Amino acid sequence: MRNVLRSVAVWLLILLLAILNGALREALLLLNVSKPVAFVLSGLVLSALIVAVTIALAPWLKLTSVSRCVAVGALWLGLTLIFEFGFGIMQRRSWVEMLEAYTFKDGNIWSLVLVVTFAAPLVAGRLSSRR
Repeated sequence: MRNVLRSVAVWLLILLLAILNGALREALLLLNVSKPVAFVLSGLVLSALIVAVTIALAPWLKLTSVSRCVAVGALWLGLTLIFEFGFGIMQRRSWVEMLEAYTFKDGNIWSLVLVVTFAAPLVAGRLSSRR
């Protein structure tokens, strides 16, 4: 149970970073570069943050086995999807609108960010086992 709570705590940190990243995209990037460039840069920054946080906290998360890494990645992916669709429903967005983020339209690489979210614990676990 402690490991699940730690995983959720790290996911909450990642969520905070994602929100800040989105605010940065809206406040700075979209004002200075095209929408596709802003979305790609934002997605790459968020992906890098997810991997960096996961690597930094890998020992605390006890990412010592492939099964543990997959479980953490699956938990993070599930929480992210629940948050995204739950927030969209609360905003009364249509399913078409919400699913548009998964089409790579206008440079939106959200689908790749989700792959990184799932894979980051595997990468971090692998790197920490080499130390």
